[in-house]
Amino acid sequence: MERAYPNQQNGYRMRYSIVIPAYNESERIIASLDKIVAHMQKKDWDAEILVVNDGSRDRTAEIVSSYSLRHPVVRLLENPGNRGKGYSVRHGMLKAGGEILLFTDADLSAPIYEAEKLFDALHHGAEVAIGSRWLNRKLQIEKQPLPRQLFGRIFNLLLRLTLNLKEKDTQCGFKAFTRLAAEQIFPRQHIERWGFDPEILFLSKKLGLKLAEIPVEWSHDDRSKINPVTDGMRMFMEMLKVRWNSMRGIYEHTAFTMVKAGTREQNNRSLV
Repeated sequence: MERAYPNQQNGYRMRYSIVIPAYNESERIIASLDKIVAHMQKKDWDAEILVVNDGSRDRTAEIVSSYSLRHPVVRLLENPGNRGKGYSVRHGMLKAGGEILLFTDADLSAPIYEAEKLFDALHHGAEVAIGSRWLNRKLQIEKQPLPRQLFGRIFNLLLRLTLNLKEKDTQCGFKAFTRLAAEQIFPRQHIERWGFDPEILFLSKKLGLKLAEIPVEWSHDDRSKINPVTDGMRMFMEMLKVRWNSMRGIYEHTAFTMVKAGTREQNNRSLV
Protein backbone atom coordinates (compact mmCIF):
# COMPACT_ATOMS: atom_id res chain seq x y z
CA MET A 1 0.00 0.00 0.00
CA GLU A 2 1.30 3.47 -0.91
CA ARG A 3 2.25 5.57 2.08
CA ALA A 4 -0.13 8.45 2.95
CA TYR A 5 1.41 11.90 2.86
CA PRO A 6 0.21 15.16 4.38
CA ASN A 7 -0.74 16.69 1.03
CA GLN A 8 -3.16 13.79 0.44
CA GLN A 9 -5.08 14.26 3.68
CA ASN A 10 -8.22 16.39 4.18
CA GLY A 11 -7.73 18.15 0.85
CA TYR A 12 -4.54 19.83 2.11
CA ARG A 13 -2.05 20.81 -0.60
CA MET A 14 1.55 21.69 0.21
CA ARG A 15 3.34 24.62 -1.41
CA TYR A 16 6.16 22.94 -3.36
CA SER A 17 6.88 19.60 -5.03
CA ILE A 18 10.45 18.91 -6.19
CA VAL A 19 10.77 16.12 -8.77
CA ILE A 20 14.14 14.43 -9.37
CA PRO A 21 14.49 11.93 -12.24
CA ALA A 22 17.16 9.40 -11.28
CA TYR A 23 18.99 6.70 -13.22
CA ASN A 24 22.02 5.04 -11.61
CA GLU A 25 22.49 7.92 -9.17
CA SER A 26 23.72 5.93 -6.13
CA GLU A 27 27.00 7.88 -5.97
CA ARG A 28 25.51 11.38 -5.70
CA ILE A 29 21.83 11.14 -4.75
CA ILE A 30 22.37 11.38 -0.97
CA ALA A 31 24.53 14.49 -1.28
CA SER A 32 21.89 16.12 -3.49
CA LEU A 33 19.03 15.16 -1.18
CA ASP A 34 20.96 16.47 1.83
CA LYS A 35 21.39 19.85 0.11
CA ILE A 36 17.72 20.06 -0.85
CA VAL A 37 16.44 19.01 2.59
CA ALA A 38 18.81 21.47 4.30
CA HIS A 39 17.61 24.32 2.09
CA MET A 40 13.98 23.37 2.66
CA GLN A 41 14.54 23.50 6.41
CA LYS A 42 16.44 26.78 6.22
CA LYS A 43 13.66 28.43 4.22
CA ASP A 44 10.88 26.61 6.08
CA TRP A 45 9.43 25.35 2.82
CA ASP A 46 6.23 23.33 2.98
CA ALA A 47 7.44 20.83 0.40
CA GLU A 48 7.93 17.25 -0.74
CA ILE A 49 10.70 15.64 -2.77
CA LEU A 50 9.82 12.94 -5.30
CA VAL A 51 12.73 10.86 -6.59
CA VAL A 52 11.68 8.91 -9.68
CA ASN A 53 13.83 5.82 -10.15
CA ASP A 54 14.10 5.06 -13.86
CA GLY A 55 14.96 1.37 -13.67
CA SER A 56 18.41 1.96 -12.15
CA ARG A 57 20.83 -0.96 -12.16
CA ASP A 58 22.65 0.23 -9.07
CA ARG A 59 21.43 0.85 -5.50
CA THR A 60 19.58 4.11 -6.23
CA ALA A 61 16.15 2.79 -5.20
CA GLU A 62 17.47 1.13 -2.04
CA ILE A 63 19.36 4.27 -1.00
CA VAL A 64 16.41 6.61 -1.58
CA SER A 65 14.01 4.25 0.18
CA SER A 66 16.27 4.14 3.24
CA TYR A 67 16.73 7.92 3.13
CA SER A 68 12.96 8.46 3.07
CA LEU A 69 12.62 6.61 6.38
CA ARG A 70 14.80 9.27 8.01
CA HIS A 71 13.30 12.14 6.00
CA PRO A 72 9.57 11.55 5.34
CA VAL A 73 9.43 14.54 2.98
CA VAL A 74 11.21 12.29 0.44
CA ARG A 75 9.18 9.86 -1.66
CA LEU A 76 10.46 7.15 -3.99
CA LEU A 77 8.54 6.53 -7.21
CA GLU A 78 9.39 3.57 -9.45
CA ASN A 79 9.11 3.55 -13.23
CA PRO A 80 8.18 0.28 -14.98
CA GLY A 81 11.76 -0.29 -16.07
CA ASN A 82 14.02 2.18 -17.85
CA ARG A 83 11.74 4.55 -19.75
CA GLY A 84 13.75 7.75 -20.02
CA LYS A 85 14.11 11.15 -18.37
CA GLY A 86 10.97 12.53 -19.99
CA TYR A 87 8.87 9.65 -18.69
CA SER A 88 10.40 10.10 -15.23
CA VAL A 89 9.61 13.81 -15.10
CA ARG A 90 6.04 13.24 -16.29
CA HIS A 91 5.60 10.44 -13.73
CA GLY A 92 6.76 12.70 -10.93
CA MET A 93 4.66 15.65 -12.06
CA LEU A 94 1.53 13.53 -12.28
CA LYS A 95 2.11 12.24 -8.72
CA ALA A 96 3.15 15.57 -7.20
CA GLY A 97 0.86 17.28 -4.72
CA GLY A 98 2.25 20.82 -4.53
CA GLU A 99 0.89 24.13 -5.74
CA ILE A 100 4.22 24.81 -7.47
CA LEU A 101 6.10 21.97 -9.17
CA LEU A 102 9.82 21.99 -9.94
CA PHE A 103 11.97 19.38 -11.60
CA THR A 104 15.73 19.37 -11.21
CA ASP A 105 18.55 17.09 -12.30
CA ALA A 106 19.93 14.69 -9.70
CA ASP A 107 23.39 16.27 -9.90
CA LEU A 108 22.00 19.71 -8.93
CA SER A 109 23.97 21.39 -11.72
CA ALA A 110 21.72 24.32 -10.89
CA PRO A 111 21.90 24.66 -7.08
CA ILE A 112 18.60 24.26 -5.27
CA TYR A 113 18.73 27.83 -3.93
CA GLU A 114 18.37 29.04 -7.52
CA ALA A 115 14.82 27.63 -7.47
CA GLU A 116 13.77 30.79 -5.64
CA LYS A 117 14.37 32.75 -8.86
CA LEU A 118 11.95 30.50 -10.71
CA PHE A 119 9.39 30.63 -7.90
CA ASP A 120 9.64 34.44 -7.87
CA ALA A 121 8.89 34.52 -11.62
CA LEU A 122 5.79 32.39 -11.02
CA HIS A 123 4.77 34.67 -8.15
CA HIS A 124 4.93 37.63 -10.55
CA GLY A 125 2.66 36.13 -13.18
CA ALA A 126 4.59 33.52 -15.14
CA GLU A 127 3.02 30.08 -15.41
CA VAL A 128 6.17 28.28 -16.55
CA ALA A 129 9.68 29.35 -15.47
CA ILE A 130 12.76 27.74 -17.00
CA GLY A 131 16.34 28.01 -15.83
CA SER A 132 18.81 29.22 -18.44
CA ARG A 133 22.56 28.70 -18.68
CA TRP A 134 22.97 31.14 -21.57
CA LEU A 135 21.16 34.34 -20.59
CA ASN A 136 24.03 35.22 -18.26
CA ARG A 137 27.16 33.17 -18.92
CA LYS A 138 28.91 34.73 -15.94
CA LEU A 139 26.75 32.47 -13.75
CA GLN A 140 28.36 29.35 -15.26
CA ILE A 141 30.72 28.20 -12.52
CA GLU A 142 32.00 25.23 -14.53
CA LYS A 143 31.50 25.54 -18.28
CA GLN A 144 30.68 22.72 -20.67
CA PRO A 145 33.43 21.38 -22.95
CA LEU A 146 33.49 23.20 -26.29
CA PRO A 147 32.02 20.28 -28.32
CA ARG A 148 29.00 20.12 -26.01
CA GLN A 149 28.54 23.88 -26.25
CA LEU A 150 28.60 23.61 -30.06
CA PHE A 151 26.08 20.76 -29.96
CA GLY A 152 23.80 22.86 -27.77
CA ARG A 153 23.92 25.85 -30.10
CA ILE A 154 23.18 23.70 -33.18
CA PHE A 155 20.31 22.00 -31.38
CA ASN A 156 18.92 25.38 -30.34
CA LEU A 157 18.99 26.56 -33.96
CA LEU A 158 17.12 23.45 -35.08
CA LEU A 159 14.49 24.09 -32.39
CA ARG A 160 13.94 27.59 -33.75
CA LEU A 161 13.46 26.22 -37.25
CA THR A 162 11.25 23.22 -36.44
CA LEU A 163 9.25 24.25 -33.36
CA ASN A 164 9.67 28.05 -33.35
CA LEU A 165 11.12 27.97 -29.85
CA LYS A 166 13.09 31.18 -29.29
CA GLU A 167 14.36 30.49 -25.77
CA LYS A 168 18.15 30.46 -25.49
CA ASP A 169 18.25 27.34 -23.33
CA THR A 170 15.54 24.70 -23.65
CA GLN A 171 17.57 21.81 -22.23
CA CYS A 172 18.50 23.06 -18.75
CA GLY A 173 17.10 20.49 -16.31
CA PHE A 174 15.64 23.10 -14.00
CA LYS A 175 12.03 24.11 -14.68
CA ALA A 176 9.08 25.16 -12.51
CA PHE A 177 5.34 25.20 -13.17
CA THR A 178 2.20 26.40 -11.49
CA ARG A 179 -0.08 23.50 -10.71
CA LEU A 180 -2.59 24.61 -13.34
CA ALA A 181 0.15 24.77 -15.99
CA ALA A 182 1.42 21.29 -15.03
CA GLU A 183 -2.13 19.91 -15.20
CA GLN A 184 -2.38 21.13 -18.78
CA ILE A 185 1.10 20.26 -20.04
CA PHE A 186 2.15 16.88 -18.66
CA PRO A 187 -0.90 14.77 -19.50
CA ARG A 188 -0.26 15.84 -23.11
CA GLN A 189 3.46 14.99 -23.08
CA HIS A 190 4.40 12.10 -25.40
CA ILE A 191 8.21 12.24 -25.66
CA GLU A 192 9.77 10.01 -23.00
CA ARG A 193 13.49 10.53 -23.43
CA TRP A 194 15.89 13.48 -23.84
CA GLY A 195 13.71 15.39 -26.31
CA PHE A 196 10.90 15.99 -23.82
CA ASP A 197 12.07 19.51 -22.85
CA PRO A 198 11.27 21.07 -26.24
CA GLU A 199 7.92 19.27 -26.26
CA ILE A 200 6.77 20.72 -22.94
CA LEU A 201 7.88 24.21 -24.00
CA PHE A 202 6.11 23.77 -27.33
CA LEU A 203 2.96 22.75 -25.46
CA SER A 204 3.30 25.71 -23.11
CA LYS A 205 3.23 28.07 -26.07
CA LYS A 206 0.37 26.31 -27.83
CA LEU A 207 -1.62 26.50 -24.61
CA GLY A 208 -0.96 30.23 -24.35
CA LEU A 209 0.86 29.90 -21.02
CA LYS A 210 3.11 32.75 -19.90
CA LEU A 211 6.72 31.54 -19.93
CA ALA A 212 9.74 33.18 -18.30
CA GLU A 213 13.37 32.25 -19.00
CA ILE A 214 15.53 32.99 -15.95
CA PRO A 215 19.36 33.03 -15.78
CA VAL A 216 20.59 30.64 -13.09
CA GLU A 217 23.90 29.62 -11.60
CA TRP A 218 25.04 26.39 -13.20
CA SER A 219 28.00 24.00 -13.13
CA HIS A 220 28.75 21.29 -15.69
CA ASP A 221 29.10 17.72 -14.40
CA ASP A 222 31.42 15.48 -16.44
CA ARG A 223 29.28 12.47 -15.48
CA SER A 224 26.42 13.67 -17.68
CA LYS A 225 24.74 10.69 -19.34
CA ILE A 226 23.80 12.38 -22.63
CA ASN A 227 25.79 11.45 -25.76
CA PRO A 228 25.97 14.44 -28.15
CA VAL A 229 26.01 12.24 -31.27
CA THR A 230 23.60 9.36 -30.67
CA ASP A 231 21.28 11.24 -28.32
CA GLY A 232 21.52 14.31 -30.54
CA MET A 233 20.16 12.37 -33.51
CA ARG A 234 17.38 10.90 -31.37
CA MET A 235 16.46 14.33 -30.05
CA PHE A 236 16.25 15.73 -33.58
CA MET A 237 13.89 12.93 -34.58
CA GLU A 238 11.82 13.65 -31.48
CA MET A 239 11.58 17.31 -32.49
CA LEU A 240 10.13 16.22 -35.81
CA LYS A 241 7.74 13.92 -33.96
CA VAL A 242 6.48 16.85 -31.86
CA ARG A 243 5.77 18.84 -35.02
CA TRP A 244 4.07 15.81 -36.59
CA ASN A 245 1.97 15.22 -33.46
CA SER A 246 0.85 18.82 -33.57
CA MET A 247 -0.07 18.65 -37.26
CA ARG A 248 -2.13 15.49 -36.60
CA GLY A 249 -3.96 17.10 -33.68
CA ILE A 250 -2.58 14.58 -31.17
CA TYR A 251 -2.15 17.15 -28.43
CA GLU A 252 -5.69 18.47 -28.78
CA HIS A 253 -7.18 15.07 -27.94
CA THR A 254 -5.02 14.05 -25.00
CA ALA A 255 -7.15 13.37 -21.92
CA PHE A 256 -6.39 15.08 -18.63
CA THR A 257 -5.34 12.51 -16.08
CA MET A 258 -4.59 14.97 -13.26
CA VAL A 259 -7.74 17.10 -13.28
CA LYS A 260 -10.44 16.09 -10.82
CA ALA A 261 -14.01 15.54 -11.94
CA GLY A 262 -15.98 18.76 -11.94
CA THR A 263 -12.98 21.01 -12.71
CA ARG A 264 -12.09 19.79 -16.18
CA GLU A 265 -13.67 22.62 -18.16
CA GLN A 266 -12.16 25.45 -16.16
CA ASN A 267 -8.65 23.94 -16.48
CA ASN A 268 -8.88 22.90 -20.13
CA ARG A 269 -7.39 25.59 -22.35
CA SER A 270 -7.93 25.22 -26.05
CA LEU A 271 -4.97 24.51 -28.31
CA VAL A 272 -6.65 26.18 -31.25
